[in-house]
Amino acid sequence: MAKRILVVEDNDLNRKLFCDVLKSQGFAVEGVADGHEVMAKAREFVPNLIIMDIQLAGVSGLDLIEQAKADVALRNIPVLAVTAYAGKGDEERIRDAGAEGYLAKPVSIGPFLAAVRALLEKAVA
Repeated sequence: MAKRILVVEDNDLNRKLFCDVLKSQGFAVEGVADGHEVMAKAREFVPNLIIMDIQLAGVSGLDLIEQAKADVALRNIPVLAVTAYAGKGDEERIRDAGAEGYLAKPVSIGPFLAAVRALLEKAVA
């Protein structure tokens, strides 16, 4: 059965790129543009991994990570944060919120897929 990945990204081009790359690798992918829909979509789709943009319109990806980690149904799903925020202390803040992985944009496909696979393998172990 294909691993399910929820891609939370409000930039249409980035979301399409992430989804297309993941689908080409055999993953079942669901994209979400609206941060306000993330929790409901995650409960419905039950992903094996959540890829979370941090800077979303109207809601913080950090807040969404914290909400997911506080939710009994979602807390064990690993989160890969993908963000343009790459300043001093940003990775630490994102990991403190509960993200197991962190990539700074712009993201190269190789490191992106490597991070996805590593978190999926770790989640199974």
